[in-house]
Amino acid sequence: MPGPRNYIDFTKIICMQFLKNSLLKKILPGVAAFLATIALALLAFFLIVYFGAFGHLPDKKELSAINNEEASLVFSADSVLTGEFFAENRTNIHWKDVPDHLVKALIATEDKRFFTHPGYDTRSYFRVFLKSILLGDNSGGGGSTLTQQLLKNLYGRNDYGLISMPVNKIKEIILAARIENVYSKQEIILLYLNSVPFGDEVYGVETASHRYFNKPTRDLSVQESAVLVGLLKANTHFNPRLNPANSLARRNTVLSLMEKEHYLTAKAADSLRKLPVILSYENLSLNAPAGYFVHQVRKKTLELLEDLKSSTGREYNLEKDGLKIYTTLDYKVQEMATKAVKNQLQSMQQLLDRELESRSFKKQWVAGQKQLSKDPGSDKVKKDVDLFGWDGMETKHISRTDSLWYYYKMLNAAVLITNPKTGAVIAWIGGNHFNTLPFDMVMSHRQIASAFKPFLYATALEGEFTPCTYLANEEKKYPGYEDWEPQNADKESTPGSTVALWYALSHSMNLPTIDLYFRTGRENLVNTCNKLEFPKLIGDAPSVALGTLDLSLYEIVRAYAAFADQGKLNELFMINKITDASGKVLYLNKAAEPKTVFRAETSQVITAILQEAVNQGTGTRIRSTYGIRAELAGKTGTAQNCSDAWFIAYTPDLVVGTWVGASSPQLHFNGASGSGAALALPVVAGILRDIENDKELNGKYLTPFRFQQEAYSFRECEPYRQIGIKGFFNRLFKGKNNTDKDNRDPAPKNNDKRDKKAGVKRR
Repeated sequence: MPGPRNYIDFTKIICMQFLKNSLLKKILPGVAAFLATIALALLAFFLIVYFGAFGHLPDKKELSAINNEEASLVFSADSVLTGEFFAENRTNIHWKDVPDHLVKALIATEDKRFFTHPGYDTRSYFRVFLKSILLGDNSGGGGSTLTQQLLKNLYGRNDYGLISMPVNKIKEIILAARIENVYSKQEIILLYLNSVPFGDEVYGVETASHRYFNKPTRDLSVQESAVLVGLLKANTHFNPRLNPANSLARRNTVLSLMEKEHYLTAKAADSLRKLPVILSYENLSLNAPAGYFVHQVRKKTLELLEDLKSSTGREYNLEKDGLKIYTTLDYKVQEMATKAVKNQLQSMQQLLDRELESRSFKKQWVAGQKQLSKDPGSDKVKKDVDLFGWDGMETKHISRTDSLWYYYKMLNAAVLITNPKTGAVIAWIGGNHFNTLPFDMVMSHRQIASAFKPFLYATALEGEFTPCTYLANEEKKYPGYEDWEPQNADKESTPGSTVALWYALSHSMNLPTIDLYFRTGRENLVNTCNKLEFPKLIGDAPSVALGTLDLSLYEIVRAYAAFADQGKLNELFMINKITDASGKVLYLNKAAEPKTVFRAETSQVITAILQEAVNQGTGTRIRSTYGIRAELAGKTGTAQNCSDAWFIAYTPDLVVGTWVGASSPQLHFNGASGSGAALALPVVAGILRDIENDKELNGKYLTPFRFQQEAYSFRECEPYRQIGIKGFFNRLFKGKNNTDKDNRDPAPKNNDKRDKKAGVKRR
């Protein structure tokens, strides 16, 4: 290891350089003595630093244990980087992934004598002293080698007041000499590339390559490598996104330096300098296409790491240890879901805005806000505010009240897609924009409406009922529940008429559903809800049969998966595997045994009836309007006053569920536009249409049910029986398989005061 003697020789070299200058030969002996005194003082100062007077200097053992903090990465099932957890956003790479032209660009620009100096470059120091200090020419460049820059990145620089610069420089010279005896030149370059900052809070060339060009380092072109190397001089000034002109000029300087060092021919350099800087900027922190999913993955990973610590005693830091988290997310399907949500909500928001304006709803809301505000005057002061927009964040000059109204009236959507056979989460959208609206609507509890009905009907089929059991379809009052008097959505019923169970479910009829509830028994329904792990049913109001229970999209999609998987209920999961930075497996998901909640026969019959709902009933728009051809079972749901719209569709290998509504149930459409069929179904239709048009995904997810014909035997049962005169003529002119006029889910006609007394929610 170099010691003080090496640095005495270093001082002699500097002195000899001065003596070679003819001007210095004429300097008086007194001046020479003065310079010698300064040299001795510098040597003494150097020795003081060397022996630790200004703090501990890492020894050879400590330097050999250098380990950069590394971000943990989240990957989709189709190998797309979808998230990062970091204290410093860095991903370390191996030498085999570093292109030769990147190394040449770095050497030519930052340290052309890197392979010949011992860590410090005396010629550079002489140049800096002569040109920069004596002549005031700053174009001469700095004196730090790549090795010294690496040490500055790793250990930083301390503040020693007026002598900070010389102390820190001497420290770096000493450590540079030491580290060159620990690592090879190749290893030093790799350490440098893995530690250096590239702006945008990005560290290391691999993360920078993904940030600016959306590709791994190994795939960088020569000109892209030159852009990244150019960034090192000034991360902000030469940032290609923030200052493209500066970046272009700096890139061309790097290319010229590569030409000067003969790493590029004149022809190649000239050709590359004519190219524009083309970015493919990707910032997962700002643009999180799977932000809600990644957030859930983070929470689950922390739980798993805590379990690992308890069982093995080994502790891992999610933000520093470079873990690799491999998830179940199908990124292509996630993108399809994101697009479907955007397309639907953009158009429906315009309709809602016009409707709210016609109803003067905002005036009523503002009046309520004034009563709640402590300082109404300040709420009117306008400021520049960044607001979420479907084409990116928008800056608007508006008041606080208008800002609150903007988000209050906004339609939101949540989408959850799973594999019913395993419980794997395929796509997860918790809202419109994770960074702006982080509350996850997949986990939010809202009134489930008619999407709940299949579970009552399944409960009945588990008992003595069959699809051909006939249910009462006439209006009546229920004295035990404050004379509650439900209705069908089309307001039609016929005294004395009955409806087949299969037809009542496929057309989501209320009156037969209430009859079925009383005949099935509340206790049996409660038992089913417990098996499905739904929230506890409170009170005994029969309106629960029509969907007054509050459920989350997570809970309802998981439950529908039991119908898709022959009555078996799987736990949902998002993580397949976790490894450490070296690839060692820390966690591997093991398939849990599913819980049986329905007989296979029951699930098949419910599925067959819900296929009928898609083909002939309340979900028929998925065929007639959107032209989806795949075999599907599905169910719509529309909560009270259209405050919550639902649609769930499934195949044997896919369950797609969506919820659409405003942040508050108080804001909603009045009428058909807010129904599950009009508001939620189009989101699912958009996703399924894209899957259907993708040959690989189509074969993977849109698989047929392949039931025995017995599951469809109910089609032989007449929908209606015991029809009176009025009903006869209605049926004659409307047709046997007529759907609801606007494809809305049926909802009972209630009285708010009676409901409140009886503990009954509307719809």
